[in-house]
Amino acid sequence: MPYLQLKDIKKSYRVDNQDFHVLNGINLSFERGEFVSILGESGGGKTTLMNIIAGLDSNYSGDVLLEGKSLKHDTAKQLDEYRRSTIGFIFQSFNLISHLTVRDNVMVSLEMTTLSHKQQEKRADELLTKAGLADHANKYPNQLSGGQKQRVSIARALAADPDIIIADEPTGALDAKNTDDILKLMNEIAEDGKLVIAVTHSQIVANYGTRIVHLADSLIDEDKELKPPYPIPKEKRPFKSKVASAGSIAMMAWQHFRYNLKRNLLIMFGAAIGIFSVVIMLGLGNGAKGYINHEIYSEINPNTIQVTTKAANDDQANKVNLTSHDEKQIKKIKHVKSVQKGYYSMSGGQLKAGNKTTDLSGLQTYDGTIKKKNIKSGTTPGKGEILINKDEAMKFNKHHPYDMTGKTITLYVNASSDKSKPKVLQQQVKVSGVTNSTHGVDAISYDTLKSMYQNNGLKFSPNYLAVDISGGVSNVQPVQDAIKSLKSSDGKSDFQITGAGSIVSTLNTYVNLAVAVLTSIAAISLLVSAIMIIVVLYISVSERTKEIGVLRALGFTKRNVRNLFIFEAFFLGLFSAILADILAYLAEFGINHLTNSTIHYSLMQISPGNAIFGIVISVVICLLAALAPAHKAAKVDPVVSLSAE
Repeated sequence: MPYLQLKDIKKSYRVDNQDFHVLNGINLSFERGEFVSILGESGGGKTTLMNIIAGLDSNYSGDVLLEGKSLKHDTAKQLDEYRRSTIGFIFQSFNLISHLTVRDNVMVSLEMTTLSHKQQEKRADELLTKAGLADHANKYPNQLSGGQKQRVSIARALAADPDIIIADEPTGALDAKNTDDILKLMNEIAEDGKLVIAVTHSQIVANYGTRIVHLADSLIDEDKELKPPYPIPKEKRPFKSKVASAGSIAMMAWQHFRYNLKRNLLIMFGAAIGIFSVVIMLGLGNGAKGYINHEIYSEINPNTIQVTTKAANDDQANKVNLTSHDEKQIKKIKHVKSVQKGYYSMSGGQLKAGNKTTDLSGLQTYDGTIKKKNIKSGTTPGKGEILINKDEAMKFNKHHPYDMTGKTITLYVNASSDKSKPKVLQQQVKVSGVTNSTHGVDAISYDTLKSMYQNNGLKFSPNYLAVDISGGVSNVQPVQDAIKSLKSSDGKSDFQITGAGSIVSTLNTYVNLAVAVLTSIAAISLLVSAIMIIVVLYISVSERTKEIGVLRALGFTKRNVRNLFIFEAFFLGLFSAILADILAYLAEFGINHLTNSTIHYSLMQISPGNAIFGIVISVVICLLAALAPAHKAAKVDPVVSLSAE
C-alpha cells in the first residue's frame, strides 16, 4: 500500500462563467524516503496540486489517501491535525514571521507539540545548528540573507518531525551557491526517511531528487525514477502533535505587540483618552461628594440623624406625634446605638436680654447632631438652659459675644393650643454656651421645652427622634434606608430623614446624577476608541494576511488565529487602561495640589475601584472591538493568503 496516493484528482476554476481545468485526472503514488520533484511550467497546476496534498484545498474531485485512509471527507479540524502532524512546508519566499526571532520562528511549529517549553527550545536550537544557523538564533528575519532565511524555513518545517515535506520553489529566490546548499539539506531530509515533494520549474532541482514527475497541460506526461527511495528508519516520533494552547497564542500576540511597540503606544494613548476622561469624572464625583460631606459634617455629627414622619404639609408638621412604639422599632435596627426624643419648633420665637430682642434662628431640643467642638464658649444645655449661636449673641454683646455664656435671658416660643389658637410661651433661661455658627439653630434640653408646654396646659410629644448610629459613617446610609422601610405607629405614615442628614443624601444624589451625566459625555470618547481599535485590527489583519496563511499551513486552527487577534486586543485594552490610570493619578496629584492650597481639601479622589473599573471597561471594549476583525482573520483562506504579495 503506497504511503500517499492521489486518485483521479481533478480541479478547475470558474472565471467569467468559464471553467478552466488546472488538474485533469492526476494519479500518483508516493513513498517515504523519496525526494520527488514535480516539474512543470508556471501556471501548470503544480501549486494547486501541492495545496491539495497539504490539505489546504478541499474543493476538488478525486481522492487523496494517506496510508490508505481518505482525506477527502475530513473535517476542517482533522485537516488542521493532518498539517500539524504530517506536513511540513518550505516556501519560495520563506514566509518567516517578521516579529519573531529565528528561534521563535522555528518554535511556532513546536508550540503544537507535547514538548515542554524547555524541550521546544532545545529542539529548535538543535535544528538551527543542523541548518548552520546556531549563531543567528536571536536575530530577526530581516537581519538574515536569503539563503539563511530558507534554512530557517527548513528548520521550521522539520520542527514537528512531519513525514511529508512540501517545498514550493525552494530555491527560486536563491543564488547558485545557496541553491546547492538547500538541495543538499533537502536530500538529507529524504535520507532520514521522509517524503520530500518539491514543486519546481527548475531542472537543476529536479535532477537532485530520486524521482521526477512532469506536469503539463493539466496532466502527468512523465514519471521517472532517478534512483531508489532511501530506507525508512524504524524510530518513532518522540512526541505528539496537539492544538496550540491559549498560553502559546497569548505569547505570540505579546511578541507582536512588543515588536510594534511604537505604533501600539500611539494607539494606546488614543484609547487611553476615553478611559482617562471616565476615571477623572468618577474621581471628581468622589471628591465633590466628599467635600460636601466634609463641609456639612464639620458642623454636625454624621452619626446622629433626625427621624420624623412625612407630614402632609408644613401646617401639620407641628402635629407629628412619635410614640414609644416608633422608638422601639428603630432601636431594633442593626448599628442603632440609641434613640433620643426630640422636638423642633417650626413656629419661631424670640430671645430677650435687657432691652434687646432678637428672633430665633431656629429652636430644637439638644441632641447629638450638634457637635460639642462647635461650642466655643460654655457647654451643652441642661435643664433651664439654652445654647445660642454667635449671631444672636452678637445682638446682645456685639464686641464680646462669647461673654453671653452664663447670662440669663428670656425665651419666647410661639405655640398653639389644641384649638389652634396661637400662644406664646415664656421662660427665663440661662445661656449654657455659644456656638461658632452664625446661623445655626438654638438648642434647649427636651425636659425644659416639655415643661414650658405642660406648664401652659399644652400637650407635648416628640416630633422627631435623634438616632445615634454606632461604627463609622459607612453605617449611616444603611440605617437610613432601614428606617425608611418602616411604618410609623399609626400604620399609615412613612419615616423620613430630616435635618442635615437628608440634605447630605439629597446633595449626594444630585452629585451622583451630575457625575453620571458628565461620565456619559466622557464615555463618548470610548466609542471613538472602540472604532479606532476596530480599524487598527482590520488593518493588522490585512497586513498579516500572509502570516495567517503560514500559521494555517502549519496547522493552527481558525480558533487559534481568532484568539491571536483577541489577545492583541486584550493587551491594547489592558495597557491603554493602565496608561489612563497613570495619567489620571498624575492629574489627581496636580488638581489636589491646587485645591488643597485654596479650599484645603483634595477635590479629586480616584478610588482603587475607579481605577479597576477603567481597566475592566477598557479591556471589555477592546475585546468587543476585536470580535469582527478576529472573525475575519479566522476566515482567511490559507491558499489565497499564501499567494498574496
